[in-house]
Amino acid sequence: MMGRSVLPLLSESAAAAVLVLADGTVLRGQAFGATGTVIGEAVFNTGMTGYQEVMTDPSYSGQLVTFTYPELGNTGVNAIDQEADRPHVRGVIARQLAPAASNWRSEGDLQQWLDRHGVVGIAGVDTRALVRHLRDGGAVNGAISSDGTTPQALLEQVRSAPSMTGLNLAAQVSTREPYTWTKPCPAAFDARLQSSPKRPFHVVAIDFGIKRAILERLVAHGCTVTVLPSDSSLEQVLSHQPEGVFLSNGPGDPAAVSEGIALAAGLLKQANLPVFGICLGHQILGLALGGASFKLGYGHRGLNHPCGTPGQVEITSQNHGFALDAGSLPADRVEITHLNLNDRTVAALAMRQQPVFGVQYHPEASPGPHDADHHFGRFVALMEERR
Repeated sequence: MMGRSVLPLLSESAAAAVLVLADGTVLRGQAFGATGTVIGEAVFNTGMTGYQEVMTDPSYSGQLVTFTYPELGNTGVNAIDQEADRPHVRGVIARQLAPAASNWRSEGDLQQWLDRHGVVGIAGVDTRALVRHLRDGGAVNGAISSDGTTPQALLEQVRSAPSMTGLNLAAQVSTREPYTWTKPCPAAFDARLQSSPKRPFHVVAIDFGIKRAILERLVAHGCTVTVLPSDSSLEQVLSHQPEGVFLSNGPGDPAAVSEGIALAAGLLKQANLPVFGICLGHQILGLALGGASFKLGYGHRGLNHPCGTPGQVEITSQNHGFALDAGSLPADRVEITHLNLNDRTVAALAMRQQPVFGVQYHPEASPGPHDADHHFGRFVALMEERR
């Protein structure tokens, strides 16, 4: 089953493509997007919508993303849905590519957009079988090739590629220069709360791979945001006189982001300064508190992950391959406020005596359900109390 093609999806003249995993699995299909060979960690995303947001999310840097939903490209692409200026996925694995885009917001064709940005894709493979394979064996390195490279040569390249463990990819995707963000998402595309305080709260956001939707939600909740590089020092952050500091999402192994962990440890010494972390930022907070992280077997990537605290469950959007070890967090300083209800891993934490908290999931929900948007309001409330 793992070696067969599924459907004639593009055209009879479409070039052949091959996917080779480090365990020796070979899948053949049809090429789409750019022509070439790319190597990365093969993972899967279970969301039924939001393929463009996924492809442009910097947290997917270095990864080959398998989409479990069987069709890609049916709504085309547009500028509003991008989480960054360009795609950050290294490669795309799909069952089938829609023959035409049909959506009133579409500004272009997915196939041409991927080609223009140099993203290599393979379609026509049995993605259900592939996902079961990754669930059973865990995420592994792989290669997608549409340039004629032989499977044996690809296997050698894949097996010599570095593991995701130990990689500081945040440094590669972070902004190089500080900038200010003051724009919410256009109201026509997001009907959620938008607040306009008399004096906006000034937030410094550390960019480990930040999504635009997060910046837009911070602004919608009444903030102006100064975005700084991932290697910013405590002195640089405090020089902006922030009312709160945000630690962003991002790719790679959190334990490898040493400068971010050191910064977070310094921020925790500022007793009354509100700090909020999402995803990688949440993990960096935990590491700065003396905790440890570990690599999940196949990660959490999708839009329907239940996370809970007693009496409350949120359906959440997630994208991460690492998690915090609950037993490593100092119980006298940290409360684990939410658990992932699928596997009981840490989904959120808060400091007991300081205005500091982090969530493993994505409350901006781009794409995804809006259950967790209140966490932005929680951050603003801490800044308002401090003010």
